[in-house]
Amino acid sequence: MSCTSCGTETGGKPNGCKSNGGCSTGGCNRMNVHDWLTNLPLSDEDSMCRVIEVSFNHGSRKDFYRNSTVHLFEKGDLVTVEGVSGFDTGEVSLSGELVRLQLKKKGVEENNPEIKRILRRAGDRDLELMKQNKAREPQALTRARSIARQLKLEMKLAEVEFQADGRKATFFYTADGRVDFRELIKIYASEFKVKVEMKQIGARQEAAKVGGIGSCGRELCCSTWLTSFKSVTTIAARYQNLSINQTKLSGQCGRLKCCLNYELDTYLDALQGFPDNADILETAKGNALLIKKDIFRNLMWYILPDSNKQYPLSIVTVRKIKEMNAKGVKPEALETEELVSSKPKEVEPDFVDVVGQISLRSLEKNDKRRKFKQREQRDQQDRNRGNAKSAPRPPQQQNQPRPTIRKDRDKGKTN
Repeated sequence: MSCTSCGTETGGKPNGCKSNGGCSTGGCNRMNVHDWLTNLPLSDEDSMCRVIEVSFNHGSRKDFYRNSTVHLFEKGDLVTVEGVSGFDTGEVSLSGELVRLQLKKKGVEENNPEIKRILRRAGDRDLELMKQNKAREPQALTRARSIARQLKLEMKLAEVEFQADGRKATFFYTADGRVDFRELIKIYASEFKVKVEMKQIGARQEAAKVGGIGSCGRELCCSTWLTSFKSVTTIAARYQNLSINQTKLSGQCGRLKCCLNYELDTYLDALQGFPDNADILETAKGNALLIKKDIFRNLMWYILPDSNKQYPLSIVTVRKIKEMNAKGVKPEALETEELVSSKPKEVEPDFVDVVGQISLRSLEKNDKRRKFKQREQRDQQDRNRGNAKSAPRPPQQQNQPRPTIRKDRDKGKTN
């Protein structure tokens, strides 16, 4: 996923969105963050955090590095850090006091000696070498998949990431079980001439690396901001009264959507006000079974045996019936609540059935009438201009009566 309004220059910064090295949409730099403490004044420079968070491969991987140089790095700066038997080049994603909060969140000690160091600010030679090795990744991924297929290994390669100096390659793969890739590592090392590291990831991590658009119309949460993947079960869907449809509840990774857990706590808090052990209500017509709970209206829907009608009952009504059942009393009927919709009532327009009233003949008549009126209008305009086609009669002839033919009934003659 990439932002259509910006492009990456040789320096590695987008030139369109003007966000100083990080696109706000998350497409140019996944897992992008904003340093809210960047303008915080420091009282003591010696006590400032010397650890910097660096992202690699457009934000798909992040790590902490100690700034042992005299330079002050800000977000978006390209730096060269210590790698495996060489160096690697990444982008500063976070610096300053906010890094201490991230270290505490990740459970990493600030004075941990195992934290690698930042070597220098990335130069032209480092960037050119990184660009050459990154160009090898698509071809290496295709070749690595074909080799794994030839060895008949039950695994799927998701991504290949080369170190900036080209001395190490990390192969990310997904598998349902354990995979014996000892022979595979030997072939990869001889094929690509690099140090090979195999790292197994889950289906959600694979979807985060691939990226995409979810059914909500936004970028996938796992590829933009979500870092901790908690387990999601169908119980979360049942609490929210969602239909158990595996197709609609599954994400692009094939697992249940992570967003099912977002509002689960709110639903659980709302369900605490509903009575417990109210799945069955005893009535004179039989046992009413609970089919769903509506937390927005505080209603509980029941259905009677041998009937398809649903009865919405309020929480107060259900508690009264439970108290009656505890005393051995069964109500004759269920007092349902009147459902009032908050939506405005739509006014249906009045339609007229005109089937059979329009025919070709009626259309032809209307066409003729229209043409006749147009011709009359043209004639009237010509008369007003004095260009009438027929001249008027002389005035002496206008008052003279016209000759008539009269029949004499008695004589049978015509005068």
